[in-house]
Amino acid sequence: MTGNRRPRWFLEEPSPDAGARLFALPYSGCGASMYRKWPRFTGDVELCPVQFPGRENRLREDPFMSFGSLADMLCEALLPYLDRPFAFFGHCSSALIAYETALRLERRGYPVPARLFVSSQVAPHKGVHGRFLDMSDDELREEVRTLITELGGVPRPDMVELSLEVLLFDVAAHKRYGVADPDPLPCPATVLGWDEDVEVPHQLLHEWSDLGETTFTLLKGPHYGFLEGPDELMRTFATGLGRAPGPSLAG
Repeated sequence: MTGNRRPRWFLEEPSPDAGARLFALPYSGCGASMYRKWPRFTGDVELCPVQFPGRENRLREDPFMSFGSLADMLCEALLPYLDRPFAFFGHCSSALIAYETALRLERRGYPVPARLFVSSQVAPHKGVHGRFLDMSDDELREEVRTLITELGGVPRPDMVELSLEVLLFDVAAHKRYGVADPDPLPCPATVLGWDEDVEVPHQLLHEWSDLGETTFTLLKGPHYGFLEGPDELMRTFATGLGRAPGPSLAG
């Protein structure tokens, strides 16, 4: 990919100077801009928010219908950028997308992540979990308003309805996800809990260790605390990838 043209899967072209890359997958109902408060780099690790189809600048595209179908697309879309150590970050439902993508990379003989960072999500074999899954459309609409406000935006009615449509597709895909006998992790995982998270309490996260090598890290903050890009989270990314923690840079 050359010139100033940006690939549709990223808001910014990943830098050729990065020592390692962390691909940050969007939370339910959101796009890549949800990570706008994150730095571009932490040390030499580039933080690369991924844009899913059907949202933000890809609004005219069909949304994904299942975590598996999205993981298949991600394998091919990200392959040109897997030429150095890399990791995935997923919060809540996108942690499961990160897991499924890592599995598919391994099956295809592609490079696999050096590490998965899974945040506020129960292990795949523990069943679907999350209060969004049992909410009515009106309740989800109110959650969208809250999330837009958390992201620093103004919840205009048109924006709320567009975001609600995306969220409904994401919730439906999450409800369809089920893995009774999950495959082992293809790489080590860092499981991230948040000490003020009342939506997915950190005590529910430890069964990821059933799938392979895991490290559990408890961070300070609520369910949406990751949106601010806290320093402790940035250091966790760097050390988890075996990189020296360094200043967080805008790039």
